[in-house]
Amino acid sequence: MKQASLLHNHAIVAELLSAIPHGIALLDINLRIVGMNRFLEAMTGYSTHEVRGVLADFVLRTNLAANDQVCRSVLETGESVSMDGNLINNNRSKIPIHCTISRLHDESGSVMGLVFVVEDMSALHEARAAYDGDDYRGEILGHSPQMDEVFQMMSVLARTDASVLITGETGTGKDKIAEQLHKSSPRARQAFIKVNCGALPEALLESELFGHVKGAFTGAVKDNLGMFRLADRGTIFLTEIGDLSLPLQVKLLSVLDDHEFYPVGSGKKVRVDVRVIAATHRSLREEVRVGRFREDLFYRLNVLHLHIPPLREREGDVGLLFDYFLRLFASGLGKQINGFTKKTLDVLGTYPFPGNVRELRNITEYAVNVCRKEKVSVKDLPPYVLHPVETMRSASEGVKQSAQPVDVTETQAHKGWAEMERNRILEVMQETSGNRSKAASALGWGRTTLWRKMKKYNLI
Repeated sequence: MKQASLLHNHAIVAELLSAIPHGIALLDINLRIVGMNRFLEAMTGYSTHEVRGVLADFVLRTNLAANDQVCRSVLETGESVSMDGNLINNNRSKIPIHCTISRLHDESGSVMGLVFVVEDMSALHEARAAYDGDDYRGEILGHSPQMDEVFQMMSVLARTDASVLITGETGTGKDKIAEQLHKSSPRARQAFIKVNCGALPEALLESELFGHVKGAFTGAVKDNLGMFRLADRGTIFLTEIGDLSLPLQVKLLSVLDDHEFYPVGSGKKVRVDVRVIAATHRSLREEVRVGRFREDLFYRLNVLHLHIPPLREREGDVGLLFDYFLRLFASGLGKQINGFTKKTLDVLGTYPFPGNVRELRNITEYAVNVCRKEKVSVKDLPPYVLHPVETMRSASEGVKQSAQPVDVTETQAHKGWAEMERNRILEVMQETSGNRSKAASALGWGRTTLWRKMKKYNLI
């Protein structure tokens, strides 16, 4: 009866399955093939008509053994399994695959069989071979010896599933490194979920990470899966891990050890398969010493460690990054800017870049926006770059009087940008006798952009 039901269901969904760009096979409870979609027919070299009723192991010839204990375990427990392996088709060709096996149920909840999803990984394997290791760099720029060491370490970290702790100053690109590690790993086809542990209060962050059930607290009007479940079989990136509260540190440690957790308000455990990458600009050893971070969690996260050097220590990378961002922003604004004047390069050469790559990018974007000639001059730079000592001292005095931590460099950069942009608009409007079309053209903007910025700075 179940066999007939499965055949009937397969006939109904055959068209839908063939629209999915992966090979799919339906197996009955005896692990015999009930049907395949056209993608799996093309991969195996068999038609559904030829193999219906045949044991899956004779058709899906893989090193995963389709009808062995793995499939029987899925039938018994209902827990899906994902594995990488190879499939031998009818022409005796070997195809690298990623396979997922899940249990099927009918309307009453009775077990009907299995669904076998086969993803052809040939293109990904060929691309990795063609890159010959350079794929670990991705969009991360750098040719200094310090960054070469980072790239070499990334090639190792991408091949493993262990937890990684990325350290480095603010603005060094820790999030880019984490995302590239995911893209270069076997989990690349699954989700990459980023969570800022310092952006939410403890109660909201717990729900954000682990989810909640309906009615768990005021405002919980429906179930929330949480980031860990969304990242299942993929990677979760916990940035600013040093800001995580002690109670949540305990719960995170449990997830790392057992791969299980309780959603907020639920008495039922959820199991996940997630790789954890964490990042911080703090010294976690110091946080452990003063009692703000659990020592056992530190060692659990610090299985593999990757330190990103600050920009001031990356020999030769400053010029490379300035050239890249200059072309990027000039192209986006449709401007013909060919580089920096010698005096400008001299000024930038002595600047310490406390905000690292993020600050360098902001400086370049600012300069390209206000530059009106073919080369960026000193007057096109943000004012805090020309007077870094006074700017930093003034900002530091303000921070001492504040109870909240402030990113000094970024705060000053934002204020400097806004003030300079406002003054530039006033200057150009005066030069063009208030003609907005001419002013917008001189600034390299459209009329709408000029109007929006004038409104922002109360110039209308």
